[in-house]
Amino acid sequence: MLLAIDVGNTNTVFGLFRGEELLETWRIATRRDLTKDEYGVLLRGFFSMSGRALEEVQSIVLASVVPPTIHALAGMCEKYFKRKPLIVGPGIKTGISIFYDNPREVGADRIVNAVAAFEKYKEGVIVVDFGTATTFDCVSGKGEYLGGVIAPGIMISVEALFQSASKLPRVEITRPKQVIGKNTVSSMQSGILFGYVGLVDGIVERIKREYRTPPRVIATGGLAGLIAEESVSIEHVDDNLTLEGLRILHYRNREE
Repeated sequence: MLLAIDVGNTNTVFGLFRGEELLETWRIATRRDLTKDEYGVLLRGFFSMSGRALEEVQSIVLASVVPPTIHALAGMCEKYFKRKPLIVGPGIKTGISIFYDNPREVGADRIVNAVAAFEKYKEGVIVVDFGTATTFDCVSGKGEYLGGVIAPGIMISVEALFQSASKLPRVEITRPKQVIGKNTVSSMQSGILFGYVGLVDGIVERIKREYRTPPRVIATGGLAGLIAEESVSIEHVDDNLTLEGLRILHYRNREE
């Protein structure tokens, strides 16, 4: 089995694969101060609840946009799984050309998403990832990583609104009954949801003008489903795109 670990700024996701089949996923809040033993206890618990043994894991692949977590997670892999993880970073075989001024600046998660999306669709794609930041990653029809866009994530934007406007309450991010709000809560929900949908559709439309052939638009991340329901540009939602990309990268870099 393969254990894939995706560390984002907000959440860390673990995925367990048998071949191409994703058997289990577990999600925890990302913390920069967890030790290798604390990670080990968490994974032991997840495996136990799923009726699986740590010894079943034959390989591990790790991508992190939070550098302080890498050492502890790598240590956990070696201590509890007796495996050295493949860490996504400079020098790894991606199978795609990276057309970025400095390829080392591209976040590991963005490359992983690009690899997964192109492998799945074999055409030009835009991957919209709704994480702590919302990223738009562009891949050509030849499988070239062209670059992208980074925008404030929806939760960052909402938190800034709460903190800066003291009279506004915290609200659930959900679709209001109509765009024109009749009270403060529905007005805020409308502005948050439809305002962000407008941001996504506007950026995607501008990106498409720089493609010769219209790309497919894929969304992933926590709020992808909610935004996609209102978006005119998002065509597919793939909740496990990053884990799938990690699986692909593992097999492209395994020793023969």
